Amino acid sequence: MIFVQITLLIISLIIIIPILVLFVECCAALLPSRTTAKATITSRPKVAVLVPAHNEASGITTTLETLLPQLTPEDRLVVIADNCTDDTATISRGLGAEVIERKDLENRGKGYALDYGLQFIATEPPEVVFVIDADCYVHQGTIDSMAKLAKACGRTIQAINLLAQPAQPSARDRVSTLAFMVNTLVRPTGLLQLGLPSPLQGTGMAFPWSVINQISLASGNIVEDMQLGVNLAIAGHTALFCLDGKVTGILPQQEGGAKNQRTRWEHGHIKTLLTQVPLLLKESVIQRRLDLLAMALDLFIPPLSLLVLMWLGVMTGALILGIWGGAWIPAIILGFVGFLMFVSIFGAWFKFGRAELPLKTLLAVPFYLLWKIPIYLAFLVRPQKEWIRTERD
Repeated sequence: MIFVQITLLIISLIIIIPILVLFVECCAALLPSRTTAKATITSRPKVAVLVPAHNEASGITTTLETLLPQLTPEDRLVVIADNCTDDTATISRGLGAEVIERKDLENRGKGYALDYGLQFIATEPPEVVFVIDADCYVHQGTIDSMAKLAKACGRTIQAINLLAQPAQPSARDRVSTLAFMVNTLVRPTGLLQLGLPSPLQGTGMAFPWSVINQISLASGNIVEDMQLGVNLAIAGHTALFCLDGKVTGILPQQEGGAKNQRTRWEHGHIKTLLTQVPLLLKESVIQRRLDLLAMALDLFIPPLSLLVLMWLGVMTGALILGIWGGAWIPAIILGFVGFLMFVSIFGAWFKFGRAELPLKTLLAVPFYLLWKIPIYLAFLVRPQKEWIRTERD
């Protein structure tokens, strides 16, 4: 019985740490807003916008039409048509973008496409490089404010990155939108409030050329943004979250597309957590840097639905232990941190999501968790390792 109690206590501690970090980040986000540091320069730096695209003919027009009005004659808009078999390249050229086509069926993925694009612009490097996904709406003023901030701070800048709900959202769509918002808006806002670096989110990223030119992007990593953020941070280039820039994508409505997208994100997140958290902890000690420790703790938070499922599993074991063995301390502790987790998610919804997501969204969370269980079980049996394009509506 003592062995069981000790084992359960150790597992409980592993669950408690990410929940406490989540609670701190969400609570910090609820404080009065601390705006991103404003650029002290007035001159607009020369920028190059890279748009990696694989068979995005159906939606890339909207993305380019939101980008083009924000660019000056000195800027460049480069679409990397990566292993495309549709009209992505033709449509992009027709709208006025520079297009480079890449054909390499062995080395597939967004990282390889971006590396190809960087090599293309290296002969006439800009001051700031933007990375925008081909299925995003780039809000007005994003390029200008982020370019100036990147030049002034000499740091990578991450914009707000949100998902818009489909035309007829289901309860699962609303929960998925809420979970995404917590990860890409609420938690980064909390980190900004605490003066800590932001993780990268794959789109809406602005890099000073002097920074992005130091790191190789040629990788098939299915969550290349998370890995890039870790690599840059260890090299001394942490990212800054910017509340003045915003990009919005669309949540896939098709069942297969949504599941494929979530599988790629969740499996990549878990793999990165397992491999990069120890590395960040090690480097934080070697380099004596608290910002790397903060990044390790933030990355230690698994996908929210997985965190809730893990808590439910351990809490069930703690309750059984309490009933059979009379040891209630683990159950009491887990009950308290479970309450903190609920407060974190409810507070995030109340401040950032209640305008678009009704309160009944929270009632659909249990059904969303059931939908996610096969995704996590698949990670144990056959984790996704290759990048697969999400089918658009």
